[in-house]
Amino acid sequence: QVQLVESGGGSVQAGGSLRLSCAASRYTFNTQCMGWFRQAPGKEREEVVTIDRDGSTEYADSVKGRFSISKDSAGNTLFLQMNSLKPEDTAMYYCATGTSWCQYGMRNWGKGTLVTISS
Repeated sequence: QVQLVESGGGSVQAGGSLRLSCAASRYTFNTQCMGWFRQAPGKEREEVVTIDRDGSTEYADSVKGRFSISKDSAGNTLFLQMNSLKPEDTAMYYCATGTSWCQYGMRNWGKGTLVTISS
């Protein structure tokens, strides 16, 4: 089982930026669906962005144009660049991997990193 560890969360003011990282215990990012999800207090977990085995991406409408997913060349670290942050982006952010294509869902989850945006 792949171990995922997120980092980079913190507290920033609205309009600011953060870059989240997700380190995997072994090479995985170029062979499996990867993604970032978030869960705000009192709300259900939602998908933020996924990147599939062929490199195609799917962004939630709420983050399009502001967030960007990427991975390092070694395939061990996934990033989420978050710009123009809004208070409604406040949530616990989770990294996840699937076993194959994104259509088959996610299997491994990190413990999350907290993002807090103040107005």
